Amino acid sequence: MISKLSNGLQSEPVVMHQKLHTTFTGQVHPISTEEAVVHQYLGIKYASVPARFRQSKLYTAYPPVTDATRHGPICPQIKGQGYEAELFALTDDVMPVQALKQNEFECLNLNITCPADALPGSRLPVMVYIHGGGTRGSGSSWLYDGGCLVQRSMMVGKPVILVTINYRLGLLGFAASNALLEDNVAAGEEGVGNYGLRDQRKALEWVYSFISDFGGDSNNVTLFGSASGAADILCHMHSSANEIRPLFQRAIVQSAEMPFDIPNVSSAGWQFSRLMSALRANTVEELRDVPADKLAAIVPAIRAVDDGVFFASGWRDYLYPETEEVSAHEKVPELQALSHRLKSPHGHLRSHSRSRSRSRSRSRARHTTGTNGLNNYHHPPHLQPLMIGDCGAESLLWSLPASLWSAPGVVRRLRAICQSLPKSSALLRAYDISSHTPPEELPERVLELINDARFAWPTECIAASAKRARGGHGVWRYVFDQESPARGVPHHAVDLLYLFDNVPLSVPPALSPPDVFSPAASPCASPHVAGYSPGTPEMCYGSDTDSDGVDFEFGFNSPDGAGDDGWDVPVVDEWTYARVRDAVQSRWFAFAHGEAPWAEDKVFVFGPEGEVGPRSMAIFNGRRRVQVWKEALQPLGLQLVQKVGLELSNGPPLA
Repeated sequence: MISKLSNGLQSEPVVMHQKLHTTFTGQVHPISTEEAVVHQYLGIKYASVPARFRQSKLYTAYPPVTDATRHGPICPQIKGQGYEAELFALTDDVMPVQALKQNEFECLNLNITCPADALPGSRLPVMVYIHGGGTRGSGSSWLYDGGCLVQRSMMVGKPVILVTINYRLGLLGFAASNALLEDNVAAGEEGVGNYGLRDQRKALEWVYSFISDFGGDSNNVTLFGSASGAADILCHMHSSANEIRPLFQRAIVQSAEMPFDIPNVSSAGWQFSRLMSALRANTVEELRDVPADKLAAIVPAIRAVDDGVFFASGWRDYLYPETEEVSAHEKVPELQALSHRLKSPHGHLRSHSRSRSRSRSRSRARHTTGTNGLNNYHHPPHLQPLMIGDCGAESLLWSLPASLWSAPGVVRRLRAICQSLPKSSALLRAYDISSHTPPEELPERVLELINDARFAWPTECIAASAKRARGGHGVWRYVFDQESPARGVPHHAVDLLYLFDNVPLSVPPALSPPDVFSPAASPCASPHVAGYSPGTPEMCYGSDTDSDGVDFEFGFNSPDGAGDDGWDVPVVDEWTYARVRDAVQSRWFAFAHGEAPWAEDKVFVFGPEGEVGPRSMAIFNGRRRVQVWKEALQPLGLQLVQKVGLELSNGPPLA
């Protein structure tokens, strides 16, 4: 049961957990009001690490009283400025100050944010967030603090419980080799590598077993994440464990960056052997003795590995579908003559049409029309309903390396990768690149290709594959083209800014009238929390890119005439921000409550310039280069296209 005093703002949150035989003491979230009190339980250990490069074990041995008022340690990682400042152009004076400890053996902890009135019998929907960042990042980052999100869910009548987790990263979380396999088997474990993925699964096991005493419903869990965290969700959806015992009921995949290949143990071991040689370690035990900060400084080339245990049979067909089956949208004749232009840092996005592909159902999924609930979609439990989308300008992460290419260098590199003159020529034509492309125009075109190769087209391929597996239903597609308040472009991770609503919005008051979309002004609006530091005063280091030290070259064009006569209108004012924030949060809450977030035959648009709502697939075809995907990318295949994106984003080879 949950015990608390009568005054919710003054009482100490306490959960007397019946199954775990401990009392968790939490804190009242600073965002709380008399009408909407939010409680937090921080740093709860969910699993233990028996040794480096070993699988974690579910943790249940708590003391009689467990202090859950402070964040726990995070996985060792490079210390430096987090991506909060890099992506969102935040200055030190507006960023909350945190100081999180790093410990590879105590980093498996989670944070729970819930309505204060949640009781064991409340059975509220649970949302579990997997952070991105590759080799950096933390579920304890102030950016992912759940106070505003949970309070907003209470205010709109769709309360949720939010769980954010920490897990092992980099080599500590994803090393794999035959030597490690032998070591793990000798310890009685099945499989090797994927330690970070297995940590995430352990967190889901903990939530399933123990969230009910916090007021959550263990059978109503939505898994959501961004970037590498979103890619991890796709791995979980196609894992053996999910096929046997699903621990989440639906998933939201935001800007997933899938690797162009998931290697087997032998392939991963080749890279691991080179690492051991560089560190002068001859055995696994010697590698275990290397200081954690030394391993954290190494960026591994792989993440997930196919160890013959983690993934379900046939997983590759879903994550890397045959490209002739990818196209999933109808051809729209009126788009042939449409010159639809979307404001973007890459100039304009050329509009094209797309033809319908041969679509085949790979399951016995049935769709029943009637209500708006997800219960209408009768799929096997491991084929969870899916929301999936991307941001309009993800590739700005690699602005600097893109700017270093010469036109002849790009042409040579693409021809070498494609190994086909007709295919490489089609690719170059599609993105208007030749040996004579002017230097001032080349970076924009390279970024367009990187964006499509690493994010936009793979997202569409995965969405189409998931839809086929579900018999044509159970997948909802969105595009996030809303500008970042500071950068003025829909860059990578900008959707997290609007979703979690923790980043200060430093803009003049809105020039537009109040939006009827929002039933009430949110106390979590960023101007309100500009000086608010969620959680405890600690420091987190996180990033949604492994490109350490890369300078970000963002910019936007002011409206015609802006600035010429003293007018300095922000790209995102308070009204626009609130409109998009409310739209994102409401759709995520609806999905978590088991509702269809919008009609399946529509794409939901967030932005630009505050536009929100479901739109036809004709609009989707105008927002993304779908005809280019069909004509230039599809003949190459998904994995080769992803390799093109990776190579270009790495920049030209050193002379």
